[in-house]
Amino acid sequence: MNRTLQKAALTALALSLAAYVALAAGTQIYDPKTRQWVDYDKNTARKYFARNKQVPDAFRRQVVTFRTAEEPGTIIIDGNQHFLYLVQPGGQAIRYGIGVGREGFGWAGIVRVGRTAEWPTWTPPAEMVARDPNAAKWAAGQPGGPDNPLGARALYLYAGDADTIYRIHGTPESWSIGLDVSSGCIRMNNDDIIDLHSRIKVGAKVIVLMQGAALYKGV
Repeated sequence: MNRTLQKAALTALALSLAAYVALAAGTQIYDPKTRQWVDYDKNTARKYFARNKQVPDAFRRQVVTFRTAEEPGTIIIDGNQHFLYLVQPGGQAIRYGIGVGREGFGWAGIVRVGRTAEWPTWTPPAEMVARDPNAAKWAAGQPGGPDNPLGARALYLYAGDADTIYRIHGTPESWSIGLDVSSGCIRMNNDDIIDLHSRIKVGAKVIVLMQGAALYKGV
């Protein structure tokens, strides 16, 4: 194994060892009517989306003040709060709501965008095919389209030259933004992933923070 491949393999191994059972408390959202924080689970999310045709305000795309030493163009993912930040000049960031790994599928690491795709094909990994009958029928790949789990766009996350199998991608289940629902990938509603895809460059640094942990140093 040459040095480049060896380094990539070791980086990927370190990333996989960072996976752990998420210890974060369940998601909560602020209710302006009662001025209280309330639990936000799958049942609540489905009802909210059915009623409002969109996710709560906190998970909608917006520009926020954001202090960090990272370069503009860096993606910082706070899985605990269900936010993805795209660092902008002048102490700001574009903040997007996200869905993250459910219990047992949370992870952390520093990776990069290795490649991107529009309306990508979804090919479930072998371990998902083995445990999920719905995934098994797409073992050879599901063509891109509105019902595809990867949604309208996908950013493929690499450690060195090795594909981590994790992605930042769209979803046909917009109601799920703000929840711990995935198998480790970061999901966004389709409008947001299209926006992020239009702004990001291949090679961009991606910092994924542990769910249930403090924010990345410098944020």
